[in-house]
Amino acid sequence: MHGAFADGSGWRGIHDILDKSGYNITVVHNPLTSLEDGVQAVNNALDKIRESTVLVGHSYGGVIITEAGNHDHAAALVYVAAFQPGNGETALQWIQTAPPAPENGVLPPDENGIIYYQKDKYHMGICADLSEEDANFMFASQGAFYAKGFVTPIKNAAWKSKPVYGVIATQDKSIPPEIQEAMYKRSKTISTYVKGSHAVYISQPEAVAEVIILASKVN
Repeated sequence: MHGAFADGSGWRGIHDILDKSGYNITVVHNPLTSLEDGVQAVNNALDKIRESTVLVGHSYGGVIITEAGNHDHAAALVYVAAFQPGNGETALQWIQTAPPAPENGVLPPDENGIIYYQKDKYHMGICADLSEEDANFMFASQGAFYAKGFVTPIKNAAWKSKPVYGVIATQDKSIPPEIQEAMYKRSKTISTYVKGSHAVYISQPEAVAEVIILASKVN
């Protein structure tokens, strides 16, 4: 599950690695309209898969898998530079626990309640270790992220009852590494540090795929 300011195409590198290793992969497109809609999208996919599944969420996608991970088919959770709220918590609460990096370009919601990323900061703020061409495509193909998903609290955090793994992106300018560390330490997440931007799942697919494979071996 991808996060805000992105779409599902960023998982291509990890898809190809896991596919060659014999894994069955589903890239769920995050509707970005609400937490509830995102959870429903994951649940719909899990209903069809009908087997034990590792849920992987990047950024805001971590909020989605935190709730959707309660599905019976969800065997483990992997947070990739992702939010990991607890019960009654929101992503907004966590992002406010550290000052934003100068490169961060998240804009206030517009008149429709949609949050956009400042175009001239997108490359350095989201994916500084990718090419300018890739950054331009990511910016152009991102979904419309409705702010209400960012302020909706978690009801039942699945990481409290499921095996949980995490990737901490050490050069992240969107979710500072210290926020990732604090969330994952609290939940006793088995964490792996990877040198990469917020888009570490795109820039370092091999390292992230290794964590997913590790999570798949828990049962």
